[in-house]
Amino acid sequence: MNAKQSGTKEGKSPSDLIDARIAELGDWRGATLARLRTLIREAVPEVVEEWKWRGVPVWYCDGMICTGETYKSVVKMTFAKGASLKDPKRLFNSSLDGNTRRAIDIREGEAIDEPALKALIKAAAELNASGGKRS
Repeated sequence: MNAKQSGTKEGKSPSDLIDARIAELGDWRGATLARLRTLIREAVPEVVEEWKWRGVPVWYCDGMICTGETYKSVVKMTFAKGASLKDPKRLFNSSLDGNTRRAIDIREGEAIDEPALKALIKAAAELNASGGKRS
């Protein structure tokens, strides 16, 4: 694993716990979460993986970038400062009314605009690095 890691639970690293969650899901949600994780790592190679709130993968770089939650019918990628990000491809489709967060709900069989998502992830990391000020 190339991602940096922070914290442990029961002697397992956050990356190990995320690996286990992906394997445990064993369906389209696991495959989707694994793909999102790869895209996050490609967009922000210095990303730090954490495991929070009783089982939610979280990715950080100078602050929280996003979470990767899995539900019965969606994999939800919530961006901590999504409301401050430009989203020209209109990827955000959930949590649109909040003042801070924005999310992307991905359903079974839905395609991911990978270049646009990587740009959004990179923009989130750059926003964190700038101290949260939109450029």
